[in-house]
Amino acid sequence: MIRLEHINIVVKDMQETLKFYQAAFPHWTVRNQGEANWYGSKRNWLHFGDEYNYLTFNDNGSGENRQLKGDQLGLAHIAFEVKNISAVLSRLFSAGFQPHNTGANNQFRKNCYFIDPSGFEIEFVEYLSDIPSQRNNSDD
Repeated sequence: MIRLEHINIVVKDMQETLKFYQAAFPHWTVRNQGEANWYGSKRNWLHFGDEYNYLTFNDNGSGENRQLKGDQLGLAHIAFEVKNISAVLSRLFSAGFQPHNTGANNQFRKNCYFIDPSGFEIEFVEYLSDIPSQRNNSDD
């Protein structure tokens, strides 16, 4: 079995980032936090998740994230499968976040994209079928 355990990202604003992900994942908590020296830069870090998966946020990020519509190397987006996308969207709207892209029209899934406070594109997807060939089709 292979399972993604965590994603480690450098963020602009720890509290705004945490606000976004707390709205998306209210069942997740701050698992641990502290200070570290990252190649000569002092950073605060925070693990946000559950017992099995988490995101690591590191503050004091500088510069800008890659242009999402460009072809630069780097992360294009991160996708999270959710059971109820309407509830996720409602929580994010209530927290003041607006979608970047409402996703494709597909009979087997619903998805929506947001830009988090550090410029990362985050997709939320709800599958409407448990048949892999339908879930993974690209007829958008």
